[in-house]
Amino acid sequence: MPDILGLLEPAGNNATEDIIRQIRSLLNSGDLQPGDRLPAERKLAEKFQVARTQVREAFKKLEFYNIIKTMPQSGSVISSIQSTALNSLISDILKMDNCDFYSLVEARSIIEINAAKLCAIRRSEEDLRMIENAMNNYAEKITLYGTALEEDFYFHRTIAEGSKNAVLKSMIMTITPDIMDNYAKFNVCKTNHDITISEHRLLFEYIKHNNPEGASNIMSQHLTGVLNFAKTQQLTF
Repeated sequence: MPDILGLLEPAGNNATEDIIRQIRSLLNSGDLQPGDRLPAERKLAEKFQVARTQVREAFKKLEFYNIIKTMPQSGSVISSIQSTALNSLISDILKMDNCDFYSLVEARSIIEINAAKLCAIRRSEEDLRMIENAMNNYAEKITLYGTALEEDFYFHRTIAEGSKNAVLKSMIMTITPDIMDNYAKFNVCKTNHDITISEHRLLFEYIKHNNPEGASNIMSQHLTGVLNFAKTQQLTF
């Protein structure tokens, strides 16, 4: 493991983003390389002078973009991607600062409506299996615990993957973590879960039966509620 602790500084007010920026700086300098293992969360929290939850939040965002990989009992490792590509990914994350919530949700709606349409045309049998599994995982968790934010977004991600359009998928992945943060913070998904489950199932059926018009329409209906909610908010990241 590289001895990087001495190169880190206490994080600023926006701890999560500052931690990400410092990791980018270490990649730029070459002090961190693909395959290097990061120090334990506890040690990083002490060095950054933040709570471990803030380190975990930064790592979660980095892991979502496949910049780091966290393995049980092995810690977090920088992904085996070229350093310049890793730095570009981190730059994309940080560019999302100060985007208003409505703009993010509106962009999500535009992207996902078209992703659903393309998925209904292009999906493979393997895509169907992944979408169905994600749909069932969401339904099971939301029924048991009343919350399943990550499972919900994973379901939508499998549809984006089924669109076979790498740009649409990348755009979804770029905006999703910030949207998820605000969904959780403002309890956006505290709605009738039966309706959400029903819409997921309808969406799956339209995709399964190669009905792009039906898939795009139900996706639009599915996202209308949060789009309307976002209009009432004055939120920034």
